[in-house]
Amino acid sequence: MTFTAVARPQVPAASRRVSHGGGFWVIATAFTVSLAFSTLPTPLYGLYQQRDGFPTWVITVIFAAYAVGVVASLYLVGHVSDWLGRRRVIVGATLVEALSALVFLAWPDVAGLILARLIGGAGIGALVATATAHLSELRLVAKPSADPASSGLISSVVNMGGLAIGPLIGGLLVQYVAGPLTVPYLIFLGLLIASAIAVSLVPETVARREERPAYRPQRISLPRAAKPQFFGAATAAFAAFAITGLFTALAPTLMNLAFHEPSKLLGGTATFAVLAAAAVAQILFAGLDTRPQLKLGFLFMAVGLVVLPVAVLTSGLWLFFAGAVVAGAGIGLGFRAAVATAASLAEPAFRGEVLAALFLGAYAGLVIPVLAIGAALVWVSSSVAVVLFSALELGLLYWAARRILPL
Repeated sequence: MTFTAVARPQVPAASRRVSHGGGFWVIATAFTVSLAFSTLPTPLYGLYQQRDGFPTWVITVIFAAYAVGVVASLYLVGHVSDWLGRRRVIVGATLVEALSALVFLAWPDVAGLILARLIGGAGIGALVATATAHLSELRLVAKPSADPASSGLISSVVNMGGLAIGPLIGGLLVQYVAGPLTVPYLIFLGLLIASAIAVSLVPETVARREERPAYRPQRISLPRAAKPQFFGAATAAFAAFAITGLFTALAPTLMNLAFHEPSKLLGGTATFAVLAAAAVAQILFAGLDTRPQLKLGFLFMAVGLVVLPVAVLTSGLWLFFAGAVVAGAGIGLGFRAAVATAASLAEPAFRGEVLAALFLGAYAGLVIPVLAIGAALVWVSSSVAVVLFSALELGLLYWAARRILPL
């Protein structure tokens, strides 16, 4: 690793305006706001489609632009806070999210939507690892005797919880306010700017070097003996994020095509159900070891992937929501356990690089399957597309389980 985490902030005590304990919650709140903004457009895609008349596959391209931005940013700048400082990177990433909101407002055509999502993804890619590290370090200073796993759990819940509330807020605003394609972005523009100001008052936890190291993209190193289990964990993360991508990109569209329910609030609620279940499951099963969490994660995802196509084929709306909740619980447990597994396989000097590889694989799950579904919808019905998606996902989960949970 190329950073030095310290137990005290690197600013004079007189200039410190927020304690480390208070700073922890400021970062958690700012992280939640940015993540919520990243899923806010989910219920809005259908409105853009109705207004401009573009086909469903365009929605998947707009959504995939976000994931491409995350992957590129994670690879190029996800590690720079190790020497540039956590606070500076979080402030910058939050302002990048605010820029994305401005693009949504100023250029609401398809090209503008793609650019806005690409910019938003770049901000999240820079933010996700940095905010997670900053939360852990602030907690260590504020409560040095606390269990380190508690900050990891809070980070995981913030991650899934932030993603969950975005589509719910978007759905509510679409349903009940005038100007549904402007008001949500104006609200979050104000929240993001306020978050950036608040983060600027939080203590730094990384010692700045006098000489800045030469820049390089994130390297990815894998211990040879750990490769089978690592690729199992990465595949599990890919599959989990693919399910997430299905809902965050296409839930409102599926509500309309498969269930003939045009309500954007209902589509946003379906996405909220998946991500909220992921956050709640992480809390409920936090006491389990990694291996039992993995087993439950695989089981819940598999059950959800069986229930979802049955619900679509039978037009069973509430069965669809039940499958979403079960699959969401599997996503939360499976992804958290996959991260823990990957971290345990790496030597300390290479842990960051191994986790970077895992996150890159996970976010690839947001791009490839969603684009594939969008292409499939050109030729097949939504029901057939969901069945094919579920079958491929079950195959991935079986492959991953054989490697990460050897008999």
